[in-house]
Amino acid sequence: MNTDWRTAPVGPALRATLGFLDKLVRTPDELGAADAEAVYAAGVTREALEHAIYVCVGFTMIVRLADTFGWAIPSADDFSAQAHALLKRGYIL
Repeated sequence: MNTDWRTAPVGPALRATLGFLDKLVRTPDELGAADAEAVYAAGVTREALEHAIYVCVGFTMIVRLADTFGWAIPSADDFSAQAHALLKRGYIL
Protein backbone atom coordinates (compact mmCIF):
# COMPACT_ATOMS: atom_id res chain seq x y z
CA MET A 1 0.00 0.00 0.00
CA ASN A 2 1.27 3.44 -0.93
CA THR A 3 1.15 5.83 2.04
CA ASP A 4 2.83 8.82 0.38
CA TRP A 5 0.31 11.32 -1.00
CA ARG A 6 2.84 12.43 -3.62
CA THR A 7 2.89 9.03 -5.35
CA ALA A 8 -0.43 7.50 -4.23
CA PRO A 9 -2.97 6.69 -6.94
CA VAL A 10 -5.26 9.67 -6.24
CA GLY A 11 -6.78 12.26 -8.51
CA PRO A 12 -5.34 15.69 -9.17
CA ALA A 13 -7.84 17.50 -6.92
CA LEU A 14 -6.99 15.39 -3.89
CA ARG A 15 -3.25 15.54 -4.62
CA ALA A 16 -3.39 19.35 -4.87
CA THR A 17 -5.37 19.58 -1.62
CA LEU A 18 -2.94 17.30 0.21
CA GLY A 19 -0.01 19.34 -1.10
CA PHE A 20 -1.63 22.52 0.20
CA LEU A 21 -2.27 20.94 3.61
CA ASP A 22 1.27 19.59 3.78
CA LYS A 23 2.64 23.08 3.21
CA LEU A 24 0.15 24.54 5.70
CA VAL A 25 1.42 22.20 8.43
CA ARG A 26 5.14 22.07 7.60
CA THR A 27 5.95 25.56 6.28
CA PRO A 28 2.97 27.86 6.91
CA ASP A 29 5.06 31.01 6.43
CA GLU A 30 5.64 29.98 2.82
CA LEU A 31 1.94 29.46 2.04
CA GLY A 32 0.34 32.09 -0.17
CA ALA A 33 -2.53 32.89 -2.47
CA ALA A 34 -0.82 31.10 -5.36
CA ASP A 35 -0.98 27.85 -3.38
CA ALA A 36 -4.76 28.17 -3.01
CA GLU A 37 -5.10 29.12 -6.68
CA ALA A 38 -3.25 25.92 -7.66
CA VAL A 39 -5.76 23.88 -5.66
CA TYR A 40 -8.69 25.67 -7.29
CA ALA A 41 -7.13 25.06 -10.72
CA ALA A 42 -7.11 21.33 -9.91
CA GLY A 43 -10.91 21.45 -9.54
CA VAL A 44 -11.34 22.00 -5.80
CA THR A 45 -13.91 24.54 -4.69
CA ARG A 46 -13.12 27.22 -2.11
CA GLU A 47 -15.64 25.61 0.26
CA ALA A 48 -14.00 22.18 -0.12
CA LEU A 49 -10.55 23.62 0.56
CA GLU A 50 -11.86 25.45 3.62
CA HIS A 51 -13.36 22.22 4.96
CA ALA A 52 -10.07 20.40 4.38
CA ILE A 53 -8.23 23.16 6.25
CA TYR A 54 -10.64 22.93 9.21
CA VAL A 55 -10.14 19.16 9.47
CA CYS A 56 -6.37 19.51 9.13
CA VAL A 57 -6.16 22.20 11.81
CA GLY A 58 -8.33 20.15 14.17
CA PHE A 59 -6.17 17.07 13.83
CA THR A 60 -2.98 19.11 14.09
CA MET A 61 -4.15 20.60 17.38
CA ILE A 62 -5.08 17.17 18.74
CA VAL A 63 -1.68 15.75 17.79
CA ARG A 64 0.18 18.64 19.41
CA LEU A 65 -1.88 18.35 22.59
CA ALA A 66 -1.34 14.59 22.66
CA ASP A 67 2.41 15.07 22.29
CA THR A 68 2.48 17.80 24.95
CA PHE A 69 0.49 15.88 27.53
CA GLY A 70 1.77 12.40 26.66
CA TRP A 71 -1.64 11.00 25.80
CA ALA A 72 -1.47 7.30 24.98
CA ILE A 73 -2.81 5.92 21.72
CA PRO A 74 -5.30 3.12 22.42
CA SER A 75 -4.56 -0.33 21.05
CA ALA A 76 -6.58 -1.76 18.15
CA ASP A 77 -8.60 -3.80 20.67
CA ASP A 78 -9.34 -0.68 22.73
CA PHE A 79 -10.44 1.19 19.60
CA SER A 80 -12.78 -1.69 18.73
CA ALA A 81 -14.27 -1.75 22.23
CA GLN A 82 -14.78 2.02 22.18
CA ALA A 83 -16.38 1.88 18.74
CA HIS A 84 -18.85 -0.75 19.95
CA ALA A 85 -19.76 1.40 22.96
CA LEU A 86 -20.20 4.51 20.79
CA LEU A 87 -22.44 2.66 18.37
CA LYS A 88 -24.53 1.42 21.29
CA ARG A 89 -24.94 4.64 23.29
CA GLY A 90 -23.55 7.46 21.13
CA TYR A 91 -21.42 10.32 22.42
CA ILE A 92 -23.37 10.86 25.63
CA LEU A 93 -21.04 11.71 28.52
